[in-house]
Amino acid sequence: MSDKQACPIAGLKNILLAVDGSGFSEAAMKQAINISKSCSCKLYVISVVEVNPEYEALAPKIVEKAESDTRQLLEWTKECIVKEGIECETIAHQGEEPAQFIIEEAEKRKADMIVMGSHGRKGLKKILMGSVTQKVLAHTPCSVLVVKA
Repeated sequence: MSDKQACPIAGLKNILLAVDGSGFSEAAMKQAINISKSCSCKLYVISVVEVNPEYEALAPKIVEKAESDTRQLLEWTKECIVKEGIECETIAHQGEEPAQFIIEEAEKRKADMIVMGSHGRKGLKKILMGSVTQKVLAHTPCSVLVVKA
């Protein structure tokens, strides 16, 4: 008997995983890894630094730190995924509408599924939050797996 489970979703080839470093996104990563292993999928990992022009003008050092933290998060996430034998590509964005970036990347990468946490970080370090998840659910053309920590 094989340890590998059969893919639960026929035709699943590309998964977009949205991460922000929260416990919810770490749980989402574990689910995305399990599904990718079962279905032999490619994983795309996206993280979005949510900023607006005023914030950038008033606090450029904080924005630079957030960008650096995001790059480190994406590198760490990719290491975890590649260690599991899964093909992975990372994507970073910066802007006012994280949900829109996630939706656009899902379309661009022909994602069959988006995996993301139900909530994310709060305060200045927030990247994803419940409202982002709701917007993605409402507007994406593919399936979305929302994971609770």
